[in-house]
Amino acid sequence: MSGGPGKPFLYVVVCAAGVAKDVGVLVSAAQGRGWGVGVVATPLALGFIDQAAVEAQTGYPVRSAWRKPGDVRPLPPADAIAVAPATFNTVNKWAAGIADTLALGILCEAHGLGIPTAVLPYVNSAMAAHPAYEASLARLRDMGVLISGLEPHPPKSGGGADTFRWEEALELLAPEVNPRG
Repeated sequence: MSGGPGKPFLYVVVCAAGVAKDVGVLVSAAQGRGWGVGVVATPLALGFIDQAAVEAQTGYPVRSAWRKPGDVRPLPPADAIAVAPATFNTVNKWAAGIADTLALGILCEAHGLGIPTAVLPYVNSAMAAHPAYEASLARLRDMGVLISGLEPHPPKSGGGADTFRWEEALELLAPEVNPRG
């Protein structure tokens, strides 16, 4: 385990969606279950989160860009990954193997490394109706990615933030990695 003595480390990959501002809920829940946590944000997600608050909560810098050769790795290796919220764009790029951001690079590499990964998609029903989306979810399932049961919300509805269950990521990962076990 890489999060310290007997403590696994969870990467929370956060994407640019309205609920991203509440990523601290997932961080707190994970820490309460014995995880060390680091946050990796897509570049656009940086505008949706309170970076200083997340860094204070986790004790690690929020990552959003590749480090330079020779730079120290700011996060321990991941024992598991939770992608929450995951946007339409991230789901489709990830399934297609596009690694044009640090977040997507980590997700694409996780499959080959065998890192358990859970995803909580947060998309509206109009976007989810696009044929690429269901095909992308199917590919991610085939890769062993654990996918939330949250239904897409209606477009222009405010996003259904009240139904977004951050803890579901930990519930999905529990059979794969038990931080207390």
